[in-house]
Amino acid sequence: MSELLVDFITSLDGHASGKGWPGFWGLEGPEYLAWLGEQPEVTYLMGANTYRLMSGFAAGEVPDGQDEFRPEEEASVDELTQAPKVVFSSSLEEPLTWANSTLVRDDAVEAVRAMKANGSGLLSTIGSLALSRSLLRAGLVDRFRVVMFPVITGATGEERIYDGYPDVALDMTEHRTFDGRIQLVEYKPRVLAHPPLDVTA
Repeated sequence: MSELLVDFITSLDGHASGKGWPGFWGLEGPEYLAWLGEQPEVTYLMGANTYRLMSGFAAGEVPDGQDEFRPEEEASVDELTQAPKVVFSSSLEEPLTWANSTLVRDDAVEAVRAMKANGSGLLSTIGSLALSRSLLRAGLVDRFRVVMFPVITGATGEERIYDGYPDVALDMTEHRTFDGRIQLVEYKPRVLAHPPLDVTA
């Protein structure tokens, strides 16, 4: 059976990106980059918007406000290109041009449920806020990981991650600090039907 990880990098105030900011908010350091390089192989899950954005980067498009990719960003995109990717979309057309990408038109929740039951290894979302929210709400997420960068993007932040989420209890399974400033927290999530009377239950 496969394990499903929802994986976000965020500003401290919960934005997945910020207008005009470089990748990793320009704050990645050697410890964090080394940790990224040690991660196990995964199959990435994404929606159409994330696919369009990331496949554009792979084709050479650079984010607004940048003239070119920094080496760290280029390496990250290259690694994604090599990894298997499953894209859930009713609007994209086959064949997908980004290498190692498979298009799935079926309901994402049911498709991922089947992938978990019949597969092995690690499945991980990348970006794709609506997809991640749907998978969490359906109770399919085994691990919920957030890496918080030390910026508050109140003026320029985009893609608020937690809007529309159900109430979720989080049992911490890992925490770590990289480069003295980047904070990783990982949890086992439990979707709640209502706030618990006993928050430790």
